[in-house]
Amino acid sequence: MSDAGVAAGQAGKAEKARATPVWARRSTLVLLITLLALAAFGTTTQTWMTATLDPNQMGQAGAGQSAIQVQGSKAATTVTALALVALAGGLAAAIAGRIARWVITAIIVFASAGVVTAAATVLADPLAAAQGSIAAATGVSGSQARVDLTPFPVLAVVAGCVLALAALLILPASRYWKTRTKYDAAGAAGTAPAAGPVDEIDSWDRLSRGEDPT
Repeated sequence: MSDAGVAAGQAGKAEKARATPVWARRSTLVLLITLLALAAFGTTTQTWMTATLDPNQMGQAGAGQSAIQVQGSKAATTVTALALVALAGGLAAAIAGRIARWVITAIIVFASAGVVTAAATVLADPLAAAQGSIAAATGVSGSQARVDLTPFPVLAVVAGCVLALAALLILPASRYWKTRTKYDAAGAAGTAPAAGPVDEIDSWDRLSRGEDPT
């Protein structure tokens, strides 16, 4: 193959790469969704609140348990599972077909909404969210306590909101992504091959899509 042909093929790929916005790149979007899902998951491993009990109410049952730290995984148990669902969805979006990407986007958005709802519920009524941990530590349920929140529930809400927005970018961004599945390749089978020389990389790409590069 002539040097001119190789140069033409490389110039075509460089022009295509420049035409793809940074936000629409597959690797960028998948990495963003992954980091946001991990951030939401990471907040649940931290202390979301500290419940300070009244010693007069607790008596001997609450001796030594005047201050109880409650992790996010205890205060909002669904956040952990939903963050993992969003993480799996983001990774799956990288290899999914056109129809599957719509399904994955909906799953991530609903998971993100669940994260925001669960964390917001803790912010709205922290004492109710801490009751399970208080009862497990003291053996007494329905106790009154002063609950001090940490920043992590707020961070979970922020991560969930941004995660939903990132998921919604999958649909417009996927228009710039190359075909990866045989179903998408079948839809593009009627298009004419690009004119001009074909280099080795283009040949492998066409073979992977079931096309004849010759």
